Amino acid sequence: MDISRVIPIFVLATLSFFIAMLWAPGLAKFLHRGKFWKKQARTEGVDGQKIALFTKLHKERETSTPRMAGVLIWVTTAVFALGFFFLAEFVPHPFIQRLNFLSRAQTWLPLFTLIAGSLIGLADDILVVRGGGRVEQGGGIRFRHRLLMILVIALIGAWWFFGKLDADSIHIPFIGELIIGWWYVPLFIVVMFALFSSSIVDGLDGLAGGVFAILFGVFGAIAFAHQQYHIAAFCAVIAGSLLAFLWFNVPPAVFYMGETGILGLTTTLAVVAFITDAVLLLPIVGLVLWIEAGSVILQMFWKRFLGRKLFLIAPFHHHLEAKGWPAHTVTMRFWMVAGVSAAIGLIIALADPTFTSRL
Repeated sequence: MDISRVIPIFVLATLSFFIAMLWAPGLAKFLHRGKFWKKQARTEGVDGQKIALFTKLHKERETSTPRMAGVLIWVTTAVFALGFFFLAEFVPHPFIQRLNFLSRAQTWLPLFTLIAGSLIGLADDILVVRGGGRVEQGGGIRFRHRLLMILVIALIGAWWFFGKLDADSIHIPFIGELIIGWWYVPLFIVVMFALFSSSIVDGLDGLAGGVFAILFGVFGAIAFAHQQYHIAAFCAVIAGSLLAFLWFNVPPAVFYMGETGILGLTTTLAVVAFITDAVLLLPIVGLVLWIEAGSVILQMFWKRFLGRKLFLIAPFHHHLEAKGWPAHTVTMRFWMVAGVSAAIGLIIALADPTFTSRL
């Protein structure tokens, strides 16, 4: 581990926070002036069932707070990646060279995934604010079409790992590498879809921003400990821009992340987990995400096979809200759970003597 690498990574995280903070107010004004919010609150879930309680709780905020602010996160990250890459080409100073974190082995794929997922989300957000798609379900790109687009990204990512990087194993903490051969491809696809399903965590002011800032911060630390300095810097830049977003997204939110933020973050997190060979830590580090996704699956199972609901509303954060918890209380307690579970995952990663970096 090269301790001298710490300073450039902290510089990148700090710069991404302040640069994002500088242009966030202008973005907020643009989104408000353009009225980039839903024109009608959702009245149906993805299963076509009525969600009257959700509509009652969120109608006013959904139709008055602009979305699409996720561009703050991925545009800042993309500009940093490309900007420092070109700067390093013209300025041969060693410190500038270390600020360049764009590399074929570590950050090409996650940067591609971040941009691709975010652009899909951006298209969805534009349709939503224009009233396109099924308005009853919030509008936007049809769910099955989004699934198909995520599948394409997952297939590209699986091909890159398996075909280009010769990845055919996963790391089991404290045991070592398990060769799974071509099963690596379906595993990659399943994990990306699982994280995509957790995008429902973006439902309360500050919730998704705080949770994902923690997650990318922890995976950045894992990458650094495993001497994957470029991916550590990439995660640090995302975490810095997420904190800037969170500054304006804490209750009451000035704007919402929207699909252009959450789709890019969830799909990119899947890639980062595989690059750091820490995919089996995802159930621990990302506990909040699995609680949220699991609550929706359980709700659908209960309604389909038992004829009643398990939760007042799914996902779980809306259930707690419907039970009378203030939204800010739900958000902060989810942050606590996310912080503790992420810390446990980080401790396991740092204490594991069997890990050897693939990249």
